[in-house]
Amino acid sequence: MNTINKIAVISLLAAFIFTSCKRDISTINYQGGTPPVLTATELANVEYANADQTALILNWTNPNYQFTTGVSSQDVTYTIMIDTVGSNFSKPYQISVSKNLTYSFTVSQMNDIMQNQMNLLPAMEHMLQIKVVAALVNGSVPLTSDSLEYTATPYVIPPKVTPPASGTLYIVGSAVAGGWDNPISESNVPSQQLTEISPTEFKLTTQLIGDGEYKFIEDNGSWDQQWSVQKEQPSGDPSTLSADLYFNGANVRAPLISGTYIIDVDFQKGKITLIKQ
Repeated sequence: MNTINKIAVISLLAAFIFTSCKRDISTINYQGGTPPVLTATELANVEYANADQTALILNWTNPNYQFTTGVSSQDVTYTIMIDTVGSNFSKPYQISVSKNLTYSFTVSQMNDIMQNQMNLLPAMEHMLQIKVVAALVNGSVPLTSDSLEYTATPYVIPPKVTPPASGTLYIVGSAVAGGWDNPISESNVPSQQLTEISPTEFKLTTQLIGDGEYKFIEDNGSWDQQWSVQKEQPSGDPSTLSADLYFNGANVRAPLISGTYIIDVDFQKGKITLIKQ
């Protein structure tokens, strides 16, 4: 075979391969799928006594994405969407699920979603809508289930730390002007008494002395009821700006930098938070 013939054969072979590849690629087309069918099983009421029990189980069918090469081997992701009835999923709470065709909610999780994520009022019945959206792993070709209705009443979560029954709270210690004096002098009370925002939250804007120590007391003149942190904080520890509240523990460490701070004591969340002004 001479050189010209060899070149001709190679050219024909390359053209054949290219044509075959092009033909194969062009035949891989999306042919459809089936929206997932969503079902739900309710097990336990959303009540504080049932907090650790399963409240709701969702199950849905595989959308069976079809291509000309057969059923898709790509991973499918699912998004659970929850919204109130009438809101039309305008701002839904969303949960991503990979591959699985089921998802369970504990009572405490459902209560948290309703009360803390969706900002629904506790002790009131709310009607929710739930749906599942399937999509290929790259987010394409979404298929949406019909929505189901779910009714529940979020409960009031007991505070993590018992708040002062009197509704009063004061800060004392080397980090404030009045030091550890207890009772607090009348002239220092305005800068050391926190304002009751709610039965479980107190706030105060005041001057703190850098790297000093402090704690909170319920009654001016008594050490019987006091709150602070569980363990001593090292100087300069980042937890001086946000720490877990603890009954009758170690002194709280003030931030290294002196200045005006907003002090937020949240018994509901069990947190002490400082914001420098």
